[in-house]
Amino acid sequence: MGVRSRPRAVLPALCATQITSWGIVYYAFPVLLSRITADTGWSTSATTAAFSLALLVSAATGIPIGRVLDRRGPHLVMTGGSVLAVLAVLTVAAAPNLPVFFAAWAAVGVAMAATFYQPAFAALTRWWGPDRIRALTVLTLAGGLASTVFAPLTAALAQHLSWRSTYAALAVILALITIPAHALALRAPWPPAPPAPPATGKGTAVTRSRPFVVLAVAFTLSGFAMYAVVIGLVPLLQERGASTTAAAWALGLGGAGQTLGRTLYAGLAARTSVTARTTVLIALGGATTAALALVPGPVPLLVLLAVLAGVVRGNLTLLQATAVTDRWGTTHYGRLSALLTAPATLAAALAPWAGAALAGPLGGYDRLFLALAGSSLVAAVLARSARTRGGAVLPEHR
Repeated sequence: MGVRSRPRAVLPALCATQITSWGIVYYAFPVLLSRITADTGWSTSATTAAFSLALLVSAATGIPIGRVLDRRGPHLVMTGGSVLAVLAVLTVAAAPNLPVFFAAWAAVGVAMAATFYQPAFAALTRWWGPDRIRALTVLTLAGGLASTVFAPLTAALAQHLSWRSTYAALAVILALITIPAHALALRAPWPPAPPAPPATGKGTAVTRSRPFVVLAVAFTLSGFAMYAVVIGLVPLLQERGASTTAAAWALGLGGAGQTLGRTLYAGLAARTSVTARTTVLIALGGATTAALALVPGPVPLLVLLAVLAGVVRGNLTLLQATAVTDRWGTTHYGRLSALLTAPATLAAALAPWAGAALAGPLGGYDRLFLALAGSSLVAAVLARSARTRGGAVLPEHR
């Protein structure tokens, strides 16, 4: 690999914008949900459906946005996405009825695709080259602080303001941080894509290959289980006799475990093959889910299991971020990564609703978690079979 241009401002800028974007565009919603429904009279299911629509739109628009990222880089994409995010959040705040509320969240979905992890991952992957894991780790460590920073801030604002005024105030913060950061820090020349290794062929050939399709299915099954576990953890612990406060602490400490897990990924990547770590991490996700389903208590032990589940989730985030480059190089990263993760994003959008819907017929959240563990086990088996040619990692990415 040749020497790559690594603009100094890019990584700190993206860390700041990921914290802010995720914190305001994503994590503010669950904090404000009860206030929205109480003020408007809209049902919780309808209001949550608008938020799920944003995630679905994000998955769909991430693919064409990935193509633009490959060709032109993140400057215009992420700057434009930040402007759209501000306008969309302001529209959410002002929505007079459900149709406008849904339309606003659809616009938010486009902004998510242009400003969340995938475009940031594409930027760091191209600019940092072989050292991308270090940069991606730093970025996701910062992103893990989004809920820590903005969930309490949103709650504090909502104590003094209406939900509409809270969203408006957050939109101002979003504009002040993300628009100038993306506009100024991402102006550096976009390095040309390295030539695709001969073994990989064209990007279209990769997406039609068995390893790509099987890996996408594995990530989808694993992602569905992971997000359903996050949403179902609090009611599971409440079924076990934990107080709401204790269950909330378990969820929060699981987020801390996620941050810890991300610090361990670089060492894991240096010591394992791509197929082995993919299989093991997905299997560990299933194991922690099964443990939560089977261990009746006490509550401190369940909290520890929640933390361990968070550690695995933290590694899985970086596993997905490096899945394309570890197998097929960086040439078509934006498009291939968007295509690979789009089904998992759709699964993440459906997981909260599906988990709650399945818990009743299955007989409780413990049985739901066993079913989710089974989903992860199937995903691990598929990941084991999703070998690229000879199961080898490309020379650039050893």
